[in-house]
Amino acid sequence: MREIIGIIVGGGPAPGINGVISSATIEAINHGKAVVGIRGGFKALFDGDMGCAVPLTIDDVSRIHTKGGSILRTSRDYPDKAKEKFKVLMTTLKQMGIKYLITIGGDGTLFMANWIEKEARGAVNVVHVPKTIDNDIPLPGGAPTFGYETARHWGVEIVENIMEDAKTAGRWYFITTMGRHAGHLALGIGKAAGATITLISEEFEERLSFKKVADILTGAIIKRLSMGRDHGVAILAEGVSEKFDIEELSSYEQLEKDETGRIRLSEIQLGRVLKNFVIKTLDSMGIKVTIVDKNIGYELRAADPIPFDTEYTRNLGYGAIRYLLRGGTGAMITFYEGYLRPLPFVELIDYSTGKVKIKRVDITSETYEVGMKYMIRLDKEDFEAGRIESLAKTANMSQEEFKARFGYVVEESP
Repeated sequence: MREIIGIIVGGGPAPGINGVISSATIEAINHGKAVVGIRGGFKALFDGDMGCAVPLTIDDVSRIHTKGGSILRTSRDYPDKAKEKFKVLMTTLKQMGIKYLITIGGDGTLFMANWIEKEARGAVNVVHVPKTIDNDIPLPGGAPTFGYETARHWGVEIVENIMEDAKTAGRWYFITTMGRHAGHLALGIGKAAGATITLISEEFEERLSFKKVADILTGAIIKRLSMGRDHGVAILAEGVSEKFDIEELSSYEQLEKDETGRIRLSEIQLGRVLKNFVIKTLDSMGIKVTIVDKNIGYELRAADPIPFDTEYTRNLGYGAIRYLLRGGTGAMITFYEGYLRPLPFVELIDYSTGKVKIKRVDITSETYEVGMKYMIRLDKEDFEAGRIESLAKTANMSQEEFKARFGYVVEESP
């Protein structure tokens, strides 16, 4: 009887999932193991559904590594809601005969992997492969999570086309991208595409007001107009919404929740809400500007991986199997400086909160500094003699009025 390796995918899609499934399956079978894919994520396991286990062969997976999506599909289940059914999950894994388990996912799936590994007490060896287009899992050396580079690549393609449309039509676009906890994707797209301005949650304090964010965008538009340019593109990380007061946000948007009970930030029309603020402010100054709001994110998650992620995920899938078959368990597999390295779960959990550590954009870093240098937004120098005159004139204000109205947006700038 061959030992069985199970593969399960959790969380949202990310380009490269199939690459991990493919390389892991091939390497496992080449070592005499049987492989089963668990379809639909953890939901079926919680329900005790034995039918979710699908045998995988080399023929099944040999050419899927270049395709987006997930042949095993995926789902979300929040651990706090899984406590009552967790024993069912463990029993189901045992009945399936799974000795080794590969989990593919983001921070929520990593939490589940750690939970399973602890409860299994040696009965199941567990390794996690990190994936998320948000790039918010702390990997050695600042390495990206797989899927991020592909999502950024296609995000840049979309934004470049929109920038050309903005220039041609003489209008502004407010584009919201995914990134609940971190602004890596928004900043990466904004920098690479050369967007006019990018706003991420990390640059703001908690309990952020709509007005301040709207005024930053309004200031960028006025500054562009003072330079003779009537168009631009602003990239907004969806995590900015998380800094807003929920009661205030609820007065502008009907807040939808996902399967885990968390507010579905990707459904909040951040661009639309801010657009309304900005247009109202500009109208009061006698400035007419067309602004279009747009969300991108779902277009990026299941895209075919670019070669970077295709190669990257082959490395990770191979590394996951090698780690397991050498007796390893309780770690996330990473690829750093040409070597595959396991990172123990204990180093990834913040035990003060019980949650997985989040990698956020470091706004003190030179990477962020470069991004800021090439944005068009109000800065402290704009309120000095020689520069404020043009801005105030564009806004149809006196210099004192302009400074009183917009000066506060640069007081705490990084």
